[in-house]
Amino acid sequence: MNFIQTRGIDPAYPSTVTFSEAILSPIASYGGLYVPENLPNLGLEFLNKHLGSSYKDLAFDLLKKFEIDIDANVILEALDLYDNFDNKNNPVPVVKVKDNLYVSELYHGPTRAFKDMALQPFGRILSSVAQKKNENYLILAATSGDTGPAALETFKNQKNIQMVCIYPANGTSDVQRLQMVTEDAKNLKVIGINGNFDDAQAALKSLLASKSFNDTLKEKNISLSAANSVNFGRIIFQIIYHIHSYLELVRHNAIEMGEKIYINVPSGNFGNILGAFYAKEMGLPVEKLVVSSNKNNILTRFIKTGVYDIKDDELILTTSPAMDILKSSNVERVLFSLYGADRTKELMSDLDNNSKYELTKDELEKLQEIFIADFCDDEEGKHYIKSVFDEGYLMDPHTATCLKAYETVCDPKIKSIVYSTAEWTKFSPVIANALTGEIDTRDLDALSSISREAKVEIPQMIKDLFTKEVTQKTVIEKTDIEKSILNFL
Repeated sequence: MNFIQTRGIDPAYPSTVTFSEAILSPIASYGGLYVPENLPNLGLEFLNKHLGSSYKDLAFDLLKKFEIDIDANVILEALDLYDNFDNKNNPVPVVKVKDNLYVSELYHGPTRAFKDMALQPFGRILSSVAQKKNENYLILAATSGDTGPAALETFKNQKNIQMVCIYPANGTSDVQRLQMVTEDAKNLKVIGINGNFDDAQAALKSLLASKSFNDTLKEKNISLSAANSVNFGRIIFQIIYHIHSYLELVRHNAIEMGEKIYINVPSGNFGNILGAFYAKEMGLPVEKLVVSSNKNNILTRFIKTGVYDIKDDELILTTSPAMDILKSSNVERVLFSLYGADRTKELMSDLDNNSKYELTKDELEKLQEIFIADFCDDEEGKHYIKSVFDEGYLMDPHTATCLKAYETVCDPKIKSIVYSTAEWTKFSPVIANALTGEIDTRDLDALSSISREAKVEIPQMIKDLFTKEVTQKTVIEKTDIEKSILNFL
């Protein structure tokens, strides 16, 4: 399968690229992104075929449907990394919380967040491609807290790879920060910036598109790629677990095969729900995709009004920080699927130049045929954490945002899958406050509070973070990112 470009074709770019080319150089013409030229059509035949399959067998067959140019043995080796999750036979448990509400737990990997689902296999594949081409790559990642630890984990000590992770110095939880700054592999560099995630993401996109930066890297015989969800290598693995979760509901006898469901995703950069969008386009029976936002409710406003407007907005720091994003990169791929390259280029140019774009009435109707949305503020989120805990389930503040949309925009007669993107350990001060009213300023105190209240053990991998040596101490102004990267190299 070939990949095409969301904003049309600059004559300097090829009209199509292979999967391996798209993951090695993820930024396309005019600053756009790569998308599949065609999506495979799965239908009920594919779903029925995999009703008894393991997660890895489902994943392998889906990747085969995309006809990606990666050797089968490399794909199998990458998928074997799911064996390191809590339960190798079921890396993504689906748990019933209410009569028509199920939670798909995506956080059972090595860094306790959903990014492991894509980055564990993706890192192995990208490194294999680099070795096969006998080329050296610099991988950039910007993180609001979870991409960074997962990307560092997957790329550490990988051959032909150096990696730089950029994060907002005051924008993550203690656990997320410690997962990054205690990494000591020689091929990794972690850079904290005095800014927010949008600043980190803007810097990443700017460097990916910078001719001078790329030319400097070429002098060092290094090519440039990215581990963020601008890279379709991330997205392709995020399609799989939506299909798996649907099949789990069938296996639980919660739905019949072919019955439509809601897929409800806490949404920041839009990569997770984009995977669900592609799954729906490929034939997964979905009633609506539910976009759950926090108080930075740009996405909710966009889906309800058709106006994407950030010109007067300042980023709000919330208790669900991984969703503290104003400029959601992967919305662009949905725009392309619905309206084509010319219109996507026009809309994204409006966003870049005016910090705003607006859909027509017909375009909005097309969007609303697929998506519904609501947002949840911090106090509401803590209410949902407590109320669900009282019913026997412990969830993090990002997952809690989905409970608001479940109540306000979903038909209660239709089954819903909510996607839990992080383990409770990643955001313990918020959860401890919601459960006990305690105000713990340190993650370690909050972890202990929750452990006592919920009668759960703190995972050893989380405990160990607080005694590991901090090896990555760089915190700089955002204007110094390029200089810091070049010094590392």
